[in-house]
Amino acid sequence: MWLRIAGTCGIIAPILAFTFICLAVASYPQFSWMNNALSDLGVVPGFTEALFNYGLIISGMLFFVFSAGMFVFLGEKFVSRTGAFVLALACLALVAIGLFPENVKPTHYLVSVGFFVFLPISMLIIAGAFWFMRQVRMAVFTLIGAVAAAAPWILYFSVRYVSGVAIPEAVSGLAGAVWTVVLGCKILREAARAKVP
Repeated sequence: MWLRIAGTCGIIAPILAFTFICLAVASYPQFSWMNNALSDLGVVPGFTEALFNYGLIISGMLFFVFSAGMFVFLGEKFVSRTGAFVLALACLALVAIGLFPENVKPTHYLVSVGFFVFLPISMLIIAGAFWFMRQVRMAVFTLIGAVAAAAPWILYFSVRYVSGVAIPEAVSGLAGAVWTVVLGCKILREAARAKVP
């Protein structure tokens, strides 16, 4: 039952997060993908800030449930526990981004950096956990996801292809979202098999 809950949260959380983000973008025509940060939406008075901040808080809490399920799903090896723990830190950082909007300095900056650092690192460690579990396909997929989550930031700080950070934030978050949905589906399948006598 716990794995089923965690897997379901892993599927719902990223869909919910990007739905709220897109709604916040749509509600604020002045937003520019090239020049703004996504967090700029969290300080626009009214409906926009509510959509953005509450969306991140709710989805971050669902992500945390998913990360808690990873402690069970990945097993008791040190690398597995470490990967799940770092993923939980990323989830808490996501909640904190919504709790502490951009005008709460320097807390917002610290938790934002924390999320985009912890996410690819957790995926990299979990790729190692899958490798030790001899789940090579999931290990490779998770490694690709980790690279995809980190690459927009590496490019941003080396090339500065945009003036704002909305695009690297969105691409990095999308890489994590795709990985989470796929893993959530895998957890649900494993939970279903476990029920078969």
